[in-house]
Amino acid sequence: MDIHLLIGILGLAGGFLSGLLGIGGGIIMAPLLLCIPPLLGLAALPMQTVAGLTIIQGLLACLGGTVSHNKFHFVSRSLILYMGLPIFLAAAAGGAAARLVSNEILLFIFASLAFIAALLMVLPGRNKEGSLDINTLRFNRLRAMGTASGIGVLGGLVGQGGSFILIPLMTSYVRIPTRIAIGSNLAIVLLSSSAALIGKAVTGQIVWQYTLPLFLTVAPAAILGGFTSHKVPIRQLRLLLATLIAVAAIRMWTSLLT
Repeated sequence: MDIHLLIGILGLAGGFLSGLLGIGGGIIMAPLLLCIPPLLGLAALPMQTVAGLTIIQGLLACLGGTVSHNKFHFVSRSLILYMGLPIFLAAAAGGAAARLVSNEILLFIFASLAFIAALLMVLPGRNKEGSLDINTLRFNRLRAMGTASGIGVLGGLVGQGGSFILIPLMTSYVRIPTRIAIGSNLAIVLLSSSAALIGKAVTGQIVWQYTLPLFLTVAPAAILGGFTSHKVPIRQLRLLLATLIAVAAIRMWTSLLT
């Protein structure tokens, strides 16, 4: 199979899950891009190349997913204001610095973040759902800004918008209802993905000839996933997200140890 066709197929799957779960999709795409090509007899992609592709995938998925979630009024402009700018600046710094970090360290960061995210999604008693009215939403602004800044740096390093860890932190630490966290997260991570893309692009970390299939497939799949999301119960969304993150974390640790 041609590598470009494979990337396009993976973009469809990653885009749909991105819109469904409100994530950029790098937590799903990165393990697939690392594991599937060698299984099909293709050359393995290095982590830096994968990080560049996943940031493109995340940007496109966030664009498509934000459109669909905004139609259901689950995108909070106040959250975007207080979390968007910090995560943009932090992700730009992390994205530019990634070229100085080894494959092993990038894998370690990725796997650690995934493990923490999966744990936060299943912890009992910390995710009570509040009002779903974005116009009356109240939250701790300092917690929101601090969370966005920390995840921005780490997300930029590993080529992620950071949504796979940002949603659990938004629901458990900033105390945002899950559906609003999912919808707003896409718009917030759109900014961090843009910043990380800039950082990686200006430092030559993106293999542009591999990105065309993503431009053709990811956004339409994310829009479809976003509309599907509102037909799925919250508990099922949380369990599905936690499961996907846990599987990705296990795969990353396996790659790191072997």
